[in-house]
Amino acid sequence: MGKGIYTRGYLPHWDFEGSVQAVTFRLGDSVPGRLIEAWRKELEIEVDELARQKEIHRRISKYEDAGHGESHLKRADCAVIVQGKLIAGHASSYRLIDWCIMPNHVHVLFRLEGEAVLADIVQSWKGTSAFEINRLIGRSGPFWQRDYYDRFVRDMDHFHDCRIYIRENPVKAGLCAKPEDWSFSSAGCGWDPNGAPASAGLEESANEDAG
Repeated sequence: MGKGIYTRGYLPHWDFEGSVQAVTFRLGDSVPGRLIEAWRKELEIEVDELARQKEIHRRISKYEDAGHGESHLKRADCAVIVQGKLIAGHASSYRLIDWCIMPNHVHVLFRLEGEAVLADIVQSWKGTSAFEINRLIGRSGPFWQRDYYDRFVRDMDHFHDCRIYIRENPVKAGLCAKPEDWSFSSAGCGWDPNGAPASAGLEESANEDAG
């Protein structure tokens, strides 16, 4: 069963049974924590919490798309490890809909299944992939940033916006000409999640949240 709304640090998480989630997790050196804190202080004058969070997320996205840090996931052998972890849990604890593995971060769109917990799913991706990649490239220590960013998908418009964003991210970052050219993504794999969530399913998730 989902945990509802909670936080493990500075980011709030929305974890509801059967919900559709858009999650981003990134390498430890992709966006320095001091930079995020500086942005937060700069935006303290913004009284609208939602607007403040959106602006911070926009800045983080722009920064990470520029390819800062060591960007270990630009290596095909590292990216394929992460991609394997995402696909492995499909149709068990979640339904994998779309994903994109960028050089220093990962976007995933999926629906929670049964009593799966969002935090446990993300940790299963990060924990095992970090161990295997560290061993592969001969490094040690934390690989991913501790926290992650997630958005509860509210309706079908939001759902389609998330799919477009994920598929177009490599193109927007100048890594390829079209989504299908990016090998480590649902578009590049020609992924078929056996049907996208129906509108009714999204509405049910929203109603459960409101209740």
